[in-house]
Amino acid sequence: MHLLPEILDSAEAIRDIRRNIHAHPELRFEENRTSDLVAEALSSWGIAVYRGMGKTGVVGRLDGDLGPGRMIGLRADMDALPLQEHNNFEHTSRNAGKMHACGHDGHTAMLLGAAQYLANHRDFKGSVIFIFQPAEEGGAGANEMIKDGLFQQFPCDAVFGLHNWPGLAEGHFGVTSGPMMASSNTFEITITGKGGHAALPHNSADPVLTGAQVVLALQSIITRNKRPVDAAVLSVTQFHAGETSNVIPDSAFIGGTVRTFTLEVLDLLEQRLREIAHSVAGAFDCHAEIVFSRNYPPLINHDAEVEFASVVMSELVGKQKVNTNIDPTMGAEDFAFMLLEKPGCYVFLGNGDGDHRAVGHGMGPCHLHNPSYDFNDALIPVGVSYWVKLAQRYLEKN
Repeated sequence: MHLLPEILDSAEAIRDIRRNIHAHPELRFEENRTSDLVAEALSSWGIAVYRGMGKTGVVGRLDGDLGPGRMIGLRADMDALPLQEHNNFEHTSRNAGKMHACGHDGHTAMLLGAAQYLANHRDFKGSVIFIFQPAEEGGAGANEMIKDGLFQQFPCDAVFGLHNWPGLAEGHFGVTSGPMMASSNTFEITITGKGGHAALPHNSADPVLTGAQVVLALQSIITRNKRPVDAAVLSVTQFHAGETSNVIPDSAFIGGTVRTFTLEVLDLLEQRLREIAHSVAGAFDCHAEIVFSRNYPPLINHDAEVEFASVVMSELVGKQKVNTNIDPTMGAEDFAFMLLEKPGCYVFLGNGDGDHRAVGHGMGPCHLHNPSYDFNDALIPVGVSYWVKLAQRYLEKN
């Protein structure tokens, strides 16, 4: 492994920043303390700071000493989850019901470490744009920053992102060209019928029975409408109806999620969901109202940037620790919006299997979005070195 000595020396200080952020988690678009911390650190290193993009987002611009050239964007997310932490070590969350259970504290700290190093080594042409994004967890903060003019003000030639990945060996990298993470979409179906006495069902139009038929029929979309080789998930996760045992209610509510790797498959699933819900409801003398929300598009890596990033990763940790054909995941990530605007690459950095957790962690597994999760601080010098080498190598092409 070829880590930079200066980065190894600063790893403990970056770890302290990470744990500071972990102890003070903030939810989407509420990252005021975190944004202040980021902005103050960037400014102290002589990096130009821009605030308020995407509400609580922070952008740092570092121009090289060798003149103008290409522009690379490096992105980290800052927000936490509405989750009560089960750990009780020193840096456990001090904000009840809020927790960094996805490692955004680590992502932010690693990008700060890279900003500090590059600010001390400006012997490059071009510019590095440090993008500290709010509201990845359901708020589409990436899209909000784009709508606020992120790439108009900072016209990056390419943009790169990174996420820690539990289950992937510590310090290993994973990436793939094309679809790497799925689109995230939700649906709500309200079945309206005619309520009545449960002992006299012939006088009613039963939305519960109708809703049950809709739930079963929706699964036929996956097994009978899309091609078997096209990956997709349709999960019904909510079914609410009725208040008592002897009354057929007037309505029933069905909710769930749809995940796909392509917009073409997503179009098919939405179309068939609407057709099935309307048709089945009509067959049972009920009416269906459907709300289908497309939240995050699929995250699709660009071939050239994947090849470039893979070379950097291999030089850093060795080819044996870089999987360039990692299985895509049905999880979603709003960095996908940035990849719709600019060429780029998103990679996974292995967080290990949880053995890094010291005394005080919860009893649950160290998985993302789990109340016993904690970011693996051993990744900090690896992640910082990756960002630094990626930026330096990219700007060498000037």
